[in-house]
Amino acid sequence: MKNNIEKLLQENPYPGRGIIIGCSGDGKRSIIVYFIMGRSENSRNRIFVKTEDGIRTMAFDESKMTDPSLIIYHPVRIHDNVTIVTNGDQTDTILDFQAKKEGYYKALKTRTFEPDVPNYTPRISGMLWPCGAYALSVLKTSEGNPEQSLRQFHEYSCLAPGLGHFVSTYKTDGDPLPSFTGEPIAIGINDNNGFEAFANSIWNALNEENKVSLYVRESNIESGEAWDIIINKHI
Repeated sequence: MKNNIEKLLQENPYPGRGIIIGCSGDGKRSIIVYFIMGRSENSRNRIFVKTEDGIRTMAFDESKMTDPSLIIYHPVRIHDNVTIVTNGDQTDTILDFQAKKEGYYKALKTRTFEPDVPNYTPRISGMLWPCGAYALSVLKTSEGNPEQSLRQFHEYSCLAPGLGHFVSTYKTDGDPLPSFTGEPIAIGINDNNGFEAFANSIWNALNEENKVSLYVRESNIESGEAWDIIINKHI
């Protein structure tokens, strides 16, 4: 069953960081979405900026940045036409392993959840191959126990028009924040009104107080041509 992603986001005040990967309604284009949210001033004081091989986060107001660890990183990097998207510096770990032809699975075996007590934020990661196949992974604690790490990998090799999968760092708001559970959520990708309209529908569905930045990338599976949209709350 395809869930309505806009409805899921509208009903959730704080999924944290989220990744969507899937296929356009006509089956011709791959879609990647990455968004960040924040509850603290430090987390909210961020924007996405483009780089030569993807995007990075940076402070909107450098004078207000109190701790760059865990919030300044490259969420998206592209190597040999493979797109890597994550919520932390594991993007670079995966890229390093890809460059050595060792793959994302081996790369993420070297990583665990984030060390932000008591939330132990999961590390969520996605890989999109030129053919449109993709993978999603979640590295997290076992029921909040930092002595136990869970590494969950999900691969999607069969393209289905209008179908995508969604993972986020948290189930919802809380203290401590409850980690995402279960398999990636199957969602419908409704891009019938165009790429920009789809990006705006995701942005508008995110909680107004907590949303920070959104990145959406669309790529033609046959030609490889790609388009990017960045929306920042502070710009």
